[in-house]
Amino acid sequence: MTLLQRYFPILDWGKKYDKSTATSDLVAAVIVTIMLIPQSLAYALLAGLPPEVGLYASILPLVAYAIFGTSRALAVGPVAVVSLMTASAVGELAQQGTPEYLGAAIVLALLSGLMLVAMGLFRLGFLANLLSHPVISGFITASGLLIASSQLKHILGVPAHGHTLYDILLSIISHLNEINWITFGIGAASAIFLFWVRKGLRALLLRSGLQPFLADGLAKAGPVAAVAVTTIASAVFQLGDRGVRIVGDIPSGLPVPQLPSFDSDLWLALAGPALLISVIGFVESVSVAQTLAAKKRQRIEPDQELIGLGASNIASAISGGYPVTGGFARSVVNFDAGAATPAAGAFTAIGIALATLFLTPLLTYLPQATLAATIIVAVLSLVDFGAIKRTFAYSKSDFTAMAATILITLFFGVEPGVVAGVTLSIALHLYRSSRPHMAIVGVVPGSEHFRNVDRHKVVTGDRVLALRVDESLFFANSRYMEDRIYALVADRPDIEHVVLMCPAVNEIDASALESLEEINHRLKDSGVSFHLSEVKGPVMDRLKRTDFLENLTGEVFLSQYDALCALDPLTAHIAESRLPKKTARSDLWAGPEI
Repeated sequence: MTLLQRYFPILDWGKKYDKSTATSDLVAAVIVTIMLIPQSLAYALLAGLPPEVGLYASILPLVAYAIFGTSRALAVGPVAVVSLMTASAVGELAQQGTPEYLGAAIVLALLSGLMLVAMGLFRLGFLANLLSHPVISGFITASGLLIASSQLKHILGVPAHGHTLYDILLSIISHLNEINWITFGIGAASAIFLFWVRKGLRALLLRSGLQPFLADGLAKAGPVAAVAVTTIASAVFQLGDRGVRIVGDIPSGLPVPQLPSFDSDLWLALAGPALLISVIGFVESVSVAQTLAAKKRQRIEPDQELIGLGASNIASAISGGYPVTGGFARSVVNFDAGAATPAAGAFTAIGIALATLFLTPLLTYLPQATLAATIIVAVLSLVDFGAIKRTFAYSKSDFTAMAATILITLFFGVEPGVVAGVTLSIALHLYRSSRPHMAIVGVVPGSEHFRNVDRHKVVTGDRVLALRVDESLFFANSRYMEDRIYALVADRPDIEHVVLMCPAVNEIDASALESLEEINHRLKDSGVSFHLSEVKGPVMDRLKRTDFLENLTGEVFLSQYDALCALDPLTAHIAESRLPKKTARSDLWAGPEI
């Protein structure tokens, strides 16, 4: 692949583009367009923006991703979590419904795009690994609950405000006496219908004899049916005059490209939220893209994905949109519909553009309760309480990070939740890394294998202490290693040799090297020799560039068995004669870990 093809993947897959591939992409585009129109309107409402902004954010960004993206199935556009984060960030700076609010959302998209492109050019995709899966899962679950609760005001037809679960629910409860029952009827009926469409319509259509492809298409068109029916009912019965909030006039026509505001104070205020949106959006996109690519034995380039998503956000800003990313639901639909290349996204953009030109006048009477129901049904599928239970059972530290992310997101806001989750994840990782697993090992009878004395029936001697360290050695854990070795030697007065077994040590940094030198020196003063075994080649190469090996009181052994034979041949002989060489492995295995 040439450098040009690397940064412009369209030059790679475009060479093989043919009529069959175009047909597959067009079919997928039609289905995704039908799904994306109501979603775009709904997510713009969630972000506190005019509904047409959601459509604008679904045109040029898709074209940009088709040029720069590497996933064949990822569908870019407005998504629930990023819309919520946009509302949270911009709501701190301007009032919803004002030109300043829209301008800030556009700047947020531009900043996010520039950051993503910069991260891609500098190949910083690995930074997304700072967000552990439990933190992401917890954040998405909390965001789903927060988004669903924020839409209850539209379902009930009451005024409410707030960016936290407590504020939202308290505000809604205080206005329960103002419920508009017609609005509630529309919202509740739409939500029930959409839940049924998602769970039961496809199976019903299949039982009626419809082909699977048509059944899938009709099931995906459920939100469009809800929009059409409630819009017609609203127009016929003039529900807007009876207190039902409707979308109102949506300007028809394509967005006019323009440069966002270059207010330095505004850019500084939005820099932090833009970075969080960039990272969250990238993690969501790349996880979906990798999952779908694996199903067809394809691959994506995470660093190029950063550039593709960055270009999409820049395109969104130029066309008057707000931050976008790859959506899970629409990407799966795009994949299932047979999308073969990113061109499916470009065809979808054409469909959204046509809708913006010709369909927006038909949406004037669309009840906001219908869009709110669309959002609630979409985001509740993101809530995964089972993941909380599974994480608690598997790892209490990961559960702590997950629970903190959920609680802080719900009760303090989106940005504090993400920051707390990331900070806690890093802190827990550093804590675990600072206390590496270190096991005293002995030889398994009748073999040359060494295992943990606490888990297996092994043979050990009194003269040699064999200690296996199961992590690379660096500044955070070197002191712990020192203290552990000194304590073990102090408890064993007959010890003559300490062997540090290093099969899991991939690196020894300068701080750890100083610790090894200090261990060697102090053991020498105690009359104990210090040895290493099973040191990996790259680690050995670095040690040879120092004088550590020259001053080492012991040796560096190729294997731990060699060390035992050289330092304590009697114990090696006892172990060798204890069981026949061909003892069954199952007879020796005493636990799941080594």
